Amino acid sequence: MNDGNAFKGKRITYHDSCYLGRANNIYEAPRKVLEALDAELVEMKRCRSKGLCCGAGGAQMFKEEEKGVTRVNAERGREAIETGASVIASACPFCNTMMTDGVKLAEKEDSVRVMDIAELIAQSL
Repeated sequence: MNDGNAFKGKRITYHDSCYLGRANNIYEAPRKVLEALDAELVEMKRCRSKGLCCGAGGAQMFKEEEKGVTRVNAERGREAIETGASVIASACPFCNTMMTDGVKLAEKEDSVRVMDIAELIAQSL
């Protein structure tokens, strides 16, 4: 049984998914949910309407890599890790997969967890 404060005082950063954020202009509702957890919400430099895609948008996660220097999910994972958060929250299963891969690429899976907002709420009950 949980005491209801599983995330109290923990640093959480929120990754804005392209579909919820830029496509539907929903930015504050997920943050209000995270604030209810009594956690410290820390923002990435690129957030809300200026957020960086996780790399899954446009079915990117299902196709071969394109030419480039850095994978998008590695870049976004790095930005999230740089906030010092122990939890990266999102509200999209594709984002969760890509962010998890980004954390693994940075070899930070022991100190940073990627969780869906629904998981955070369930664990706080």
